[in-house]
Amino acid sequence: MNNKSIISVNLLQAIWPARDPFLFCVYHKDDYPSGNDSMGPNASLKGRNLGNDFDPKNAWRMYHGKTVPGFPGHPHRGFETVTAVLKGFVDHSDSHGQSGRYGMGDVQWMTAGKGLQHSEMFPLLNKDKDNPLELFQIWLNLPAPKKFAEPFFKMLWSEEIPLVKISDENGVESEVRVVAGEYNNSKAPAPAPDSWAADPANEVQIWIIRLQPGCLWRIPQSVNRVNRSLYFFQGESVNIENTVIPKGQHIELISDIQTIIKNGKDESRLLMLQGKPIGEPVIQYGPFVMNTEEEIRQAFSDYQTTRFGGWPWPEYENVYPGEKGRFAKHLDGREEIK
Repeated sequence: MNNKSIISVNLLQAIWPARDPFLFCVYHKDDYPSGNDSMGPNASLKGRNLGNDFDPKNAWRMYHGKTVPGFPGHPHRGFETVTAVLKGFVDHSDSHGQSGRYGMGDVQWMTAGKGLQHSEMFPLLNKDKDNPLELFQIWLNLPAPKKFAEPFFKMLWSEEIPLVKISDENGVESEVRVVAGEYNNSKAPAPAPDSWAADPANEVQIWIIRLQPGCLWRIPQSVNRVNRSLYFFQGESVNIENTVIPKGQHIELISDIQTIIKNGKDESRLLMLQGKPIGEPVIQYGPFVMNTEEEIRQAFSDYQTTRFGGWPWPEYENVYPGEKGRFAKHLDGREEIK
């Protein structure tokens, strides 16, 4: 390939690959129907593999939920999750008693650190209309000195996340939602304090990008050469410096030169992940990400012994009352209500 910006272009799979310091990204898009009194789907669940429903042929999935869609209590250690909910809602509960409901543009930045259990359920709050869900969950690694950081989560509420709109020379608009890093002098809210993203020198950027038809958009160059990935998940095609790329591609780019993108005839949406690599060994086994096999064995042993604090909730599929709005309750008792 003779393009000076493009390193590679590969078809997106169910789990989107990522480059150090990121581990991977999962994109969930579910066209849930109206909800029932239990905040589950007001539809038959007959024939679904409840507890393990990931069938991509269906318009929506229950995942590991049996009544409410989502992911009941499960453990993590050694990395962070960044969960950006574009549509719908997530109910969070964890083994430290922290809780929350967030969605419709909110982002939860959670440091698993030395270990916690949490559940991520998708309550279907609308009884009289559909409940579409769209979210990214991005796994961001932690360097060795932070693998055993205290578990922590921070809410980046939709109202606080910059949405930068700019027009090209023909007046065609693009917008960039700055979840991490900075774009066009607009800075994202600070991430979790132990995150690799907390140091600006690591040049971590998480942008959700929307391009109008025919828009010409430029990705600015990074200060240093770092890893930069672009995920083209909605639209018809984009042209990156004379290379036409259809929807559904993972594009690895050289970061320290400007990249020019010309959008096709449909609105396009892309996710960009960028960051300085941590450069350490990555050993992942299910929900644990450490530097050595011995640390993975220790993670399993610690979880079996301590359950990372246990589970203080009545159900592993814990959800909150349907009438409750967006909120977050933290370990120190502080509660945010939106």
